Amino acid sequence: MVAVDVAYTVSGSGPPLYMVHGIGSRKETWNAITEAFADDFTCVALDLRGHGESPVPAVPYTLDDLIDDVEAVREKLGHEAIHIIGHSLGGQIGPGYAHRYPTRTLSVGLLSTAAGRTPDDSARVKAVVARMREEGIENVLMTLVDRWYTESFSAANPDVIARRIDQVLTTPPEVFLSVFDVYAETEMIHWLPEVTAPCLIVTGENDPGCSPRLNRIIHGALPNSELVILDDLRHSIVVEAPERVIAPLREFLDRVG
Repeated sequence: MVAVDVAYTVSGSGPPLYMVHGIGSRKETWNAITEAFADDFTCVALDLRGHGESPVPAVPYTLDDLIDDVEAVREKLGHEAIHIIGHSLGGQIGPGYAHRYPTRTLSVGLLSTAAGRTPDDSARVKAVVARMREEGIENVLMTLVDRWYTESFSAANPDVIARRIDQVLTTPPEVFLSVFDVYAETEMIHWLPEVTAPCLIVTGENDPGCSPRLNRIIHGALPNSELVILDDLRHSIVVEAPERVIAPLREFLDRVG
């Protein structure tokens, strides 16, 4: 499949920092990160194909398709090489991009992502996708929300939770399920040792699907990486606690950039 002309925003100035969201999310996920880094970086936030303001090509999608879309934006904007950070599925797209385009990658941020899954791990995540196909996305969605956010954050921020639910439900169901398939079926562990760019790995202590155990495996597989575990958080670290992501990310980018 050819690359899609996805929607994106550009703000700030300096070295390019590309931001790739996860399943059923939107480029606005990165607003707090963009605000923090726009004085020093050209921040480029993407809507994945089928999401937000981007076109909706026919499914299924593959990880390579999503990488192609990032590369098409880089070519369009004329950036020679980029820093790229991604959350969840975006945390697979980022290192996938670096693996395919090592000379165009300055660094990678892998936020709340997964690799090195055991057969039981893989079966659990694939079972979630199967359940959504059988019962409907909306009927399984609150189970996902409970995995994404801490109870205290959900209780204190009902507007944020409502917006996230709306993002999912306004993503075409076939798109949501297709990208969930990509996330569930992608196994990076075999090629992560070939990713030579500096990498920052960040995940929440209580993230059930992208656990510290899996992120320690990612850290061990990458030849040039740092690992940060954020206490008390679950999956949606960029939304629930952006300031706790910004601090290690700034330190990392200052050091490698």
